[in-house]
Amino acid sequence: MTLIECKHLTKHYRRGAEQITPLKNLDLTIDRGEFVALMGPSGSGKTTLLNLIAGIDRPSEGELIINDAPIHTLGRNSLAQWRADHIGYIFQLYNLIPVLTAYENIELPLLLHNLSRKERHRKVARALDVVGISDRYDHYPRQLSGGQEQRVAIARAIVTEPTILLADEPTGDLDRETGTAIMNLLQQLQKEQGQTIVMVTHDPRTTEWANTLLHLEKGQLIEQVAS
Repeated sequence: MTLIECKHLTKHYRRGAEQITPLKNLDLTIDRGEFVALMGPSGSGKTTLLNLIAGIDRPSEGELIINDAPIHTLGRNSLAQWRADHIGYIFQLYNLIPVLTAYENIELPLLLHNLSRKERHRKVARALDVVGISDRYDHYPRQLSGGQEQRVAIARAIVTEPTILLADEPTGDLDRETGTAIMNLLQQLQKEQGQTIVMVTHDPRTTEWANTLLHLEKGQLIEQVAS
C-alpha cells in the first residue's frame, strides 16, 4: 500500500542571483512498511527530499501526498501539527539537549500532544526499552557514548509512534561496530513493528539493511533497486 507519493516534485532555492534546483520533477512512491535508502553525491537532493517528506520544507512545484494527506497544500500551523503527529526524525549528530536527561530528551516530542504525565511516562519507558537503554534514562548526553546518544535520538524519534521514521546519516558519526548495531535496531523497528523508514546515507554498507535503494543525481531519480 502506497504511503508516500511524489508527483513531479521540484524544489528551487535562490542563492543570490542564481537559482538552485536540488530536486527536479521527481516521481516516487514508497510503500507502507518499506525501508528505503537514499544515496547520491553531495547536492543530489537527498536531504532536500528528506526535509520535504518531513514537512520541514515545502516543494516549489508538484505534489507530495503522504498517508492520503496533500502535504504541499497545508498551511504552516496545519503542517506543524501534521509533522508532530506523523514524523520521527533521527539526526546524524543526535541533536540532544545537553541539560536534559535521556528520559527528558525522549519526552520532549510528547509535550506537543495532549497526554497525561502517566501516559507520557509509559511511552518513554517503552521507547527506552525498544532501543535497549532503559538503564541510562537518568543520564545526560555527556555521560553517554556516541552509540547510546544515537539510541536516545532514535527513542525520541519513535516515542510518538510516527507514521514515518526519517534518518539523515544515522551512522555517519559512529564507529563500524556501533553503526552496525544501530542499523540492526532500525531494521528491527521495520520488521517487527512495521515502521516505514527513509534513510539518507553515503555509506554503501548501510544499504544492506534496506529493502529499496534509490540513487539520486542532480535532483532526479536515476536508479531504484529493490533488494
